[in-house]
Amino acid sequence: MTSFLLALFIASVHFLPGHLRAALGMQRSGWLSAAGGAAVAYVFLHLLPELSAAHARHGLEGERWFYLFALVGLAAAYGLESFVRRHESDAPRGAFILHLSGLALYNALIGHLLARRGEEDTGTLLLFAGAMALHLLASDFALRLERREAWNGGGRWALALAVLAGWASGAALDLPRGALDAVFAVLAGGLVLDVLKEEVPEERKGNFVAFVLGAAAYGALLLLVD
Repeated sequence: MTSFLLALFIASVHFLPGHLRAALGMQRSGWLSAAGGAAVAYVFLHLLPELSAAHARHGLEGERWFYLFALVGLAAAYGLESFVRRHESDAPRGAFILHLSGLALYNALIGHLLARRGEEDTGTLLLFAGAMALHLLASDFALRLERREAWNGGGRWALALAVLAGWASGAALDLPRGALDAVFAVLAGGLVLDVLKEEVPEERKGNFVAFVLGAAAYGALLLLVD
């Protein structure tokens, strides 16, 4: 039940960027950079250590496989972004649909993992849900600025429903632990690329100080809980 409520919470994040735009203005706020920093802290202090634990569970033969899956996740996120950027001028609708489909799959992975982690303690679930919500908030803000009409028309609904669909699949399917660890790895790789994509380019106007503070604050919280 807790994991489902958290899935609803993450899904609801997709309806916030419109309200935040009015509160924070058209330009990115330091709060969004801080959110990205928190998400990256979660990857390096929780998700990647999870991969090390996966190595121990599956023996030395799988020692590098899960980092390979993380690399696949990063490469897939980069490939999608690159393809969309190349074709958004000549086929804007098709590029947006492709981009949205990739993000929906990403959201479904988050929902699935949330459901499968339902047996963990509430604190661990809250940290996972909080990191994912902060990450999606920053990502959605940029997407809405670029494609406001399409975003308001149905994009946000598609991403919100993808989280819930992923949760339903996680609640219904009992994947082998190795497959679940692989999904975790793919998510970690994609998250790192997505956050840095939003922070590094000059036109995004990322705030380095806010990014570091967000990473430090969430990292300290992770260390305290663990």
